Amino acid sequence: MGAQKDTDGRDRILRAAARLIAESGGEPVSTRAVCAAAGVGAPTLYHHFGDKQGLFDAVAAQGFEEYLASKRAMAASGDPVEDLRHGWDVHVEFGLTHPAIYALMYGTPRTTPAVDEAYAILLGLVGAIARAGRLRVTVDVAARMIQAAGVGVVLFLIANGDEGSDLSARTREAILAAVTVPDSPSNEPAPRDVRAASAVALRAALPAEPPPDLTPAETALLTEWLDRLAE
Repeated sequence: MGAQKDTDGRDRILRAAARLIAESGGEPVSTRAVCAAAGVGAPTLYHHFGDKQGLFDAVAAQGFEEYLASKRAMAASGDPVEDLRHGWDVHVEFGLTHPAIYALMYGTPRTTPAVDEAYAILLGLVGAIARAGRLRVTVDVAARMIQAAGVGVVLFLIANGDEGSDLSARTREAILAAVTVPDSPSNEPAPRDVRAASAVALRAALPAEPPPDLTPAETALLTEWLDRLAE
């Protein structure tokens, strides 16, 4: 019974904090206001969450779980670039639907566990493009470019709206063009892009299939060479 009461108190605090943050219009939300809305004392809040930042991290994680569930459930289409395109759209839709939660996660220099998991999913999507031989830069560089552009677009749209310019789709396609090579006979990539994509593909395959006849030092050297070819 005591454990159930403890869980109920934690859930009440989370629901109250999420509601106040959503209604705040970007203004600060105090722990005093959360406690009053949840009907608990400050010691109860600190018992469950440690401090205000711990509470806000928990709110972000709870709100982000819905987004992560949709990302985890995405079935591969057979085209890794199309899968990444869909992942971008899911990310933007979540941010615009939950602007206050999104700002908690991406609007500060801190990185929450939910953001770390989302980035790991992005690395998986980009890695699939690399293994298909269609990535013209390294996986890490491509993922950072995509995340920076995606977060920037969402925060801009939260603050300013779209006004019919379809900013998200235009930015998405510009980033995809910058990090991937075409997969169409009518749009042949330049030789340098083919070389880079081949190097990135081999580099992405190394962790899963390390060359059996190379020493660790030789594998490290090969990795360095492939990264340099990709750049």
